[in-house]
Amino acid sequence: MFDRRGVAVTLGSLMLVGSSLVWAPAGQATTSEEGSVDCTGHSESRYDPPLTLLARPTHVHADITYTCGTHGRTIPATGSFDSDAPAASCVAVSGGSGTEAVRYADGGRSLIVYGSATTLRVAGVLVVIQRGRVTEGRGQGHPVQRTITGLPRDLPTECLTSGLRGGSNEVQLELEP
Repeated sequence: MFDRRGVAVTLGSLMLVGSSLVWAPAGQATTSEEGSVDCTGHSESRYDPPLTLLARPTHVHADITYTCGTHGRTIPATGSFDSDAPAASCVAVSGGSGTEAVRYADGGRSLIVYGSATTLRVAGVLVVIQRGRVTEGRGQGHPVQRTITGLPRDLPTECLTSGLRGGSNEVQLELEP
């Protein structure tokens, strides 16, 4: 069925998918260079309309719970993300724009505008890397990278019927110095 090269490619792909799911446990954060904010957490996303095999305009909303490290301390935070994708399906989402409002437990906040994204779905695993900039609040003017990995909460067969309504994902948010 597979020659040696096919087996190697398949195993390599599975290792890549597996490693993207275990990059960091949910709810842990680290602090890097002074001025940066590093957060990890969990998001619950919803698609309206649900994702099917046919690409169509879709509103994406996610509620995120983070634990963030900043200036040598760890603080909880919540995020609310919204985006209007011009063409989204079970296979891919076009566009990468969107906004996220992050509220930190110490009263601080960050408003982030994302302008680009790389999105793919490998063996059912969603991987999204978004880049943007903090436009207001903590980290204003600094670049941001947000990495999302996760599995859809509905069965893949839902793509053929009523569509994927949402997903539970792990999220890493890096406000760079």
